[in-house]
Amino acid sequence: MNPRSNNVFGHIVRWRETGGDPSATTFEWDIFVLCGDPANPQEAKQGNIKGDIFGSPDGLWFDDRGALWIQTDVSPSVLYKGDHATMGNNQMLAADPATGEVRRFLTGPRSDPAKPTAVSAWPDGPAGGRPRSATIVIRKRDGGVIGT
Repeated sequence: MNPRSNNVFGHIVRWRETGGDPSATTFEWDIFVLCGDPANPQEAKQGNIKGDIFGSPDGLWFDDRGALWIQTDVSPSVLYKGDHATMGNNQMLAADPATGEVRRFLTGPRSDPAKPTAVSAWPDGPAGGRPRSATIVIRKRDGGVIGT
């Protein structure tokens, strides 16, 4: 199923029950997103992304509107280096399954592992030391739907 032998960026596979029947015992599939940079001259590192480029898709979730939310999980040991030099930091994106358009929603701040407080000491400020993992909630002030 892997579309390239040295797949450093990953891909997202879409499955559909045969004939659109949820009780089907077989399925059809295609590659929804081949991650990478469509502008990369090396074919093995090109992607088919329509929109913001990314690699290492990890967390996937569909919202009530059918948008596919994608979280990336690139190892800190390769962020901003080599094949990942143009990918940016880990991020959350939203994809439209009907059109294939992918748009970045948010991205993590760039950091320096040797100096963890150089960019942030969130949530406790300078006295807190190394930034910590957190859950954030984002909403529109008018209560509307994100992305509209």
